[in-house]
Amino acid sequence: MPASSPARRTLVSSVAALTRHRGTDDPAVTAAIRDLAAESLAEHVRRVVDRFPPLTPEQRDRIAALLNSTPTTGGGDQAP
Repeated sequence: MPASSPARRTLVSSVAALTRHRGTDDPAVTAAIRDLAAESLAEHVRRVVDRFPPLTPEQRDRIAALLNSTPTTGGGDQAP
């Protein structure tokens, strides 16, 4: 697994500290976990995009639409 970015390491530390001092149901912990998940996804997308050939405008639009869609549930894996 590639090394984490400084931003991701900071977020991991923040989640750990907040969880230790506030508990898992605190709104600040929830926000920190969300921020960590977003940073982790961004790092993953960067790695994937760097490996692939350039996309057409239509392909970029289709993928962007996935990221811009409103989720219907609280997360998790779902079949299309």
